[in-house]
Parts: sequence; C-alpha cells; structure tokens
Amino acid sequence: MIQRVVAGSSELDQTIEQIQEEALSAIADAKEMEQVNTLSVKYLGRKGVVTMYLRNVSSLPPEDRREAGRKGNQAKKAIEEGLKAAACRLSSKAEEKAGADAIDVTLPGRPAPAGSLHPITHITRRICDIFVKMGFDIAEGPEVEADYYNFEALNIPKNHPARDMQDTFYISENIVLRTHTSPIQVRIMERYAPPVRVVAPGKVYRCDSDLTHTPMFHQVEGLLVDEHISFGDLKGVLTALVHQLFDEHLSLRFRPSFFPFTEPSAEVDILCVMCRGKGCKVCSGTGWLEVLGCGMVHPAVFENLGYDTTRYGGFAFGMGVERLAMLKYGINDIRLFYENDARFLRQF
Repeated sequence: MIQRVVAGSSELDQTIEQIQEEALSAIADAKEMEQVNTLSVKYLGRKGVVTMYLRNVSSLPPEDRREAGRKGNQAKKAIEEGLKAAACRLSSKAEEKAGADAIDVTLPGRPAPAGSLHPITHITRRICDIFVKMGFDIAEGPEVEADYYNFEALNIPKNHPARDMQDTFYISENIVLRTHTSPIQVRIMERYAPPVRVVAPGKVYRCDSDLTHTPMFHQVEGLLVDEHISFGDLKGVLTALVHQLFDEHLSLRFRPSFFPFTEPSAEVDILCVMCRGKGCKVCSGTGWLEVLGCGMVHPAVFENLGYDTTRYGGFAFGMGVERLAMLKYGINDIRLFYENDARFLRQF
C-alpha cells in the first residue's frame, strides 16, 4: 500500500480515502469496546496504517507533500471522531444493560432460608449437655473397630451367645463396624486411671431394618468409675437425665436384665409419654416404654484393663438417640429421620 502512496498524487488520494472508508466502516460495525480498541491500534497506533501513511509523506515529491499531509490528517481526525462516537455508543449500551440488571438496594432484601439442627443432633446435644453439667466428659472413638474393643474387652469372647444379639457387620475376621459406643469406654479406661466420668455419643451399626430399627443409628453411652460407687448412684444419675429430658414428674422404673459387661444389669422404663400409663398402641397396652439399658460394670471388664476391683466400682449405661427422639417428638417411624424430607425436618 505504501508503494502505491509513493507512486503519485492521484493514487495517493485514492489510497487515503480507501483507508478512511475502510476504517469508518469497521468502526460502525463494532459491537464491543474490545473491537473499538483493536481498530484504534490498527489505524492510529504507533505502527498503525494512518500513522505509517503520515510518516511516508516526507518521501513524496515536494509538490505532493502538502496535499498528502492534509488528506492524511483529515483521515486521522475522521477516524478519531468515529472511534470516540463508537466508544460513547457502546458505553451507553453497557450502562443501559447494567441498569437493567442492577440491584436496587432500596428494595427489601430476599430472606435467606435458615436451616436448623436435625432432631437427632438436637437430642444428642441435649443429652450430652445434661451429663456435662453432672461432671462427665465427652469422648469419641473410631466407627471401624477391632473385635477386641467391641467384644472381648467387654466380657464378650468369641462364640459367646451375646454376640448373636449384636447383628454385627464384619469387615474382616477381627475388624467390625462398631455395634455400640462401649469400645470408647474401654479405650478411655486403657489410657486413664480412675476416677473416670465419660459419655460417648456416636454412630453405631447393626444388621437390622424395620419401623423401629435402621442399619445405622446413634447411641450415647456413659461410664463412671470411682471408689464407693453403688447402684443407687446409677439410679440417681439416670433419673436426673429422664426428668431433664422429658418431664420432672415422669415416673421411671428399673427392671432386671442381662448384659455381658454389667452385673447386675437393668432396663430403664419410663411412663408412656403418649398415654401417661393408661395403655396405648405405642406402649403395647403396658403403660411403660423401655428407653435405655444400664448396670454396674462387670469385674471381668475391670480385670481386663488392670483396674483394682477391690477398690473401684462403676456403672455404665447406653441409650439409642433415635428411640428417645421418637418418644420426645411423637414420631412413629424411625426411617423419617433419614429421608431428608424438608417438610419433616422443618418441624424441629
């Protein structure tokens, strides 16, 4: 193109006009500021077409320089004005679009949906809070547990009939998904000498599934070991729990039972929260509901862990959180806790 510019004035006029026309057409077609900026560099930049044209005017014959310079400056000015107009046009469009999408800060805000604690979490925390106020610590442990901690250290050796009560998920011959949180108590007693006061909340696993059982559920188990501990202390602690969790006037009773790791053992029943002892479908007409198991720690458990059974005694207890939540909130199907139905969860 520069060679044509140098050739003669007639071709010179034609070339700068073509440059101007081409530039203004491209500017008019620009849809974005990025395109306008690119065209500005192409035509008016340090190595732009118009810039190079003006630099080469000095190489023309003296009689053509004045006219060529005038034409070049005229083209440069026209392109500059075109670029400025395009920038204004696109800027206005951007502002209009931004205005349409802008947030009106004077309008009332849209409320963000607030979540709430799951009923299982709520009851677990409530139980733990009650025991913490009585001087217990909170302890946690692994959900995948060694057979020794889950059974043998708790006076449940291999081939013991009590293992059939557990419906255990076996990962290998000696590794299981824990069937209760009692292994945490064993691990605590391994590490600490008496006195010991702990509650152990957590998930447990058993091969069971129906209206009142799920393969995974939650327990809170507790252990207290010290000198001069009696069954009366156990009754006092659990009575305080039931009264604070349900109703301070709610009656409860202790029935003899069996657990391999406690002796004597008991089941704790509360007066039916639905019928208040009159008898209904929930309590099978008895007026009572079983809520947890407990007992004095078996001496064999202490001996396995090196505790002096002539000096120390203790009690242990365990409860299913889902069971307590169902009684607390009047829920008749345990599976509702795990269906993630917002309508159900929103009630709590």
